[in-house]
Amino acid sequence: MRYRKIPNETVRRLPVYLRALHILGQQGKASTSSTDLADMVAVNSWQVRKDFSYFGAFGKPGSGYEIDGLKKQIARILRLDTEHKVALVGVGNLGSAVLAYAGFAPYGFDIVAAYDCDPKKAGKKIHNVTVESVAKLKDLRKTGINLAIIAVPESAAQQIADQLVQAGVKGILNFSPLHIQVPKRVKVITIDIAVDMARLPYYMS
Repeated sequence: MRYRKIPNETVRRLPVYLRALHILGQQGKASTSSTDLADMVAVNSWQVRKDFSYFGAFGKPGSGYEIDGLKKQIARILRLDTEHKVALVGVGNLGSAVLAYAGFAPYGFDIVAAYDCDPKKAGKKIHNVTVESVAKLKDLRKTGINLAIIAVPESAAQQIADQLVQAGVKGILNFSPLHIQVPKRVKVITIDIAVDMARLPYYMS
C-alpha cells in the first residue's frame, strides 16, 4: 500500500491514535468522535481529521468513527496488520527491560532473537528468548527478521548498526544516544531518554 508523501508528525501520531483506540475498545465503546480522540491524545480535533484525511475518508459525518474499523485501517497503514519479528542487540539492564516489556505485543511486535557481546550470556534464556553471541549477527539475514533494537553502549552502536544493515535489517530502534549513520533505505528512530528529561526543567516554574 502506497500513499503520497505524509508528514512525519502525522506518522508519529498514528500509533498514538491506535493506542487510544485500543483503550476505548477495552472500555467497551464501539465508536468515538474526533473530539474525544483528540482529548485522549492531547491534540486538536481538526488535527485528528487532517491526519486521517491523508489516507482517505475515515468515519461518517455526524456519527464519528467506528473503533474496530478505524483500528484496522490504521494498523494497515502502519503495516501492523501482520506480525513483525524483531532482533535485540544488547542484553544488559536496558536490553533485559526491553525483553520484559509487554507493550510491543498489541502492535504485533515479537522479539524472537537477542544478541550480546558477553560470552557468559550466550546460550542463556532471558524472558524466553535465547541470547546468542553478537558474532552470529551475520546469520540474521537467514531468519527473515528485518527489524532490530539497539541497546548497546554508544561506543558500539555504529558498529552494531553496520552489522545489522549488512544482515538485511530495514528498520532500527536505537536506544543509544549516538546518531548512527545508515543507508537511505534503512530507517532509524532514536530514543534518548536523557535528552527528553533535559527538556523538563525548562517548563518548571
